[in-house]
Amino acid sequence: MGRGDIKTKKGKIAKGSFGKSRPAKPAKKVVVAAAAASKEEVAPKKKVAKKKA
Repeated sequence: MGRGDIKTKKGKIAKGSFGKSRPAKPAKKVVVAAAAASKEEVAPKKKVAKKKA
């Protein structure tokens, strides 16, 4: 078991493929961060009651 065996992690690295024994890195979620940033800008500001002097 080694570089020639595609069922092992070492074999997948040598072959350059991904699978159950060597899962690929998950894609980054950039869209969620951008949507959260736009919500902050759009949210209306709270009105503060002025104190009478």
